[in-house]
Amino acid sequence: MDKMIMNEAKNRLNMFNNDHPKVMPFLEMLKANAVKEGTIVEMRVTTPEGQEYVSNIRLTKTDVETIKLTDFIPR
Repeated sequence: MDKMIMNEAKNRLNMFNNDHPKVMPFLEMLKANAVKEGTIVEMRVTTPEGQEYVSNIRLTKTDVETIKLTDFIPR
């Protein structure tokens, strides 16, 4: 990946963390306690107009291994 793009991604992640300080600790807690086979992860999005979108997945062994391998969720 281009170094400029990586720096921009890092800057954006820092901005996100500053704007939403509870997200990363929440994800860290999930990784420590809830990322295991069989866990259901649900996402709900509500637009400003009130439209809702909901989806979920049940984590598989491969999903758990991938999350741990990629370190997608911080420790």
